[in-house]
Amino acid sequence: MAIRLGDIAPDFTAQTSMGEINFHEWLGDSWGMLFSHPADYTPVCTTELGRTAALNGEFQKRGVKTIALSVDPLDSHHGWIKDIEETQDVTMNFPIIADSDRNVAELYDMIHPNASAKATVRSVFIIGPDKKVKLTLTYPPSTGRNFNEILRVVDSLQLTADYSVATPADWKHGEDVVISPSITNEQIPDKFPKGHTVIKPYLRMTPQPNLD
Repeated sequence: MAIRLGDIAPDFTAQTSMGEINFHEWLGDSWGMLFSHPADYTPVCTTELGRTAALNGEFQKRGVKTIALSVDPLDSHHGWIKDIEETQDVTMNFPIIADSDRNVAELYDMIHPNASAKATVRSVFIIGPDKKVKLTLTYPPSTGRNFNEILRVVDSLQLTADYSVATPADWKHGEDVVISPSITNEQIPDKFPKGHTVIKPYLRMTPQPNLD
């Protein structure tokens, strides 16, 4: 069954390259990114895991724990990690789930038979501290992910969780945001003291509210 936005992320216990985890306990009160890979020792996946390791500080700054998944076994993961560290010039600083029984892949609907009968597609799940799924992305096995876009979406999700705003097309951290339609014009001065601009009655912009 497909996982939809707002669903509770399925819990599981699994072996990883950093030991056994219970997913919900491992997440704790943090945000999380769970992302799958078609197989170990594949070129695009090697670059993706290296990129995630290199961006560890950016994920930590946002309170996001990262965890990868492949349907290959644990000993394969450990061998592959050596290659990732060598070729991408990083130290692996997050776990890879060993999902050889496909338990987690099936829980999260990561195997799409019309794309590949055996390998997982490049799924991404961003999960909030409430354990609810906030974002799903699915890439084909042939296309590597854009991790700058994933960080941008995390910035938007965390901002809009705390303020009555939405982020417009191509928004980046620090740019103006859209005031929610549920906020009346009379409420704006108290909620958004930095001021606002009315472009249309339904399109009102304000500076990003969580910046000094």
